[in-house]
Amino acid sequence: MSKQGKQGRRKPTGKEDGKRKGPFRKNTGPKTGRTASKQPSKNTSEGIRLNKYIANSGICSRREADTYIATGLVTVNGKIINEMGYKVKLEDDVRFDGRRINPEPNTYVLLNKPKAVATTTSESKGLTVMDLISNATTARVKPIGRLGRNATGLLLFTNDDRLVNKLHKKGMERLFHIELDKNLKADDLQKIKEGLKIGGKEVMVEEVSYVANAPKKEVGLKIKHMGNSVIRDIFSHLGYDVLKVDCVTIAHLTKKDLPRGRWRMLSQSEIELFSML
Repeated sequence: MSKQGKQGRRKPTGKEDGKRKGPFRKNTGPKTGRTASKQPSKNTSEGIRLNKYIANSGICSRREADTYIATGLVTVNGKIINEMGYKVKLEDDVRFDGRRINPEPNTYVLLNKPKAVATTTSESKGLTVMDLISNATTARVKPIGRLGRNATGLLLFTNDDRLVNKLHKKGMERLFHIELDKNLKADDLQKIKEGLKIGGKEVMVEEVSYVANAPKKEVGLKIKHMGNSVIRDIFSHLGYDVLKVDCVTIAHLTKKDLPRGRWRMLSQSEIELFSML
């Protein structure tokens, strides 16, 4: 269990993990808060009444929900439900007028992932990122994008399906600090800038540059890809081994005041900025 688990929701006080030069200048963005979202007070393991599920999603009152259920506007796992008092579980696919609804408030958690932690929701992979944020919220959040087990840096979690779908469709800019086994040749740097064809697919990056005042084996790379293998694919294609990968920023989010292994909730202003992407 991480130190975060012992300290609960107390605001982290450490300095940003590691000083970056060049493309990793200190961020002076807006100060963020740690307001936890409201969570259901009762155990829902045995299911909750469908009208309450709908009301909790913010669509209408429980009485109005009964009317909508009776008129066939609500489906559960693909079947129209007209039964009053029908109980559902949080994992069920509940839809109102064709749109999936969620009885939990949208929740957003930012983690500064340490090394040797798996980015997975599986419980059979040893220590995972879900263990590190276990005290952050009871909402069913999942990581957006991936970081390899030995990669470090920022990882965003949410249960906001609309945002997840948007980011998977449009991509999410992430800036990585990468260390290679040898200096990156200028010609290879230019090839990455222009785009590579790997395995029959075009691989484009947003930006790439040497890290200022550092050996030329340290590179800053900004990409929109959501997977965890594209970075190694790029450099392996050119004959380099990747020694270290650290995610420094995600869109407008940085590691400011977020030590390695710690998490925090996003502020309302940070959440609203995602609507501009």
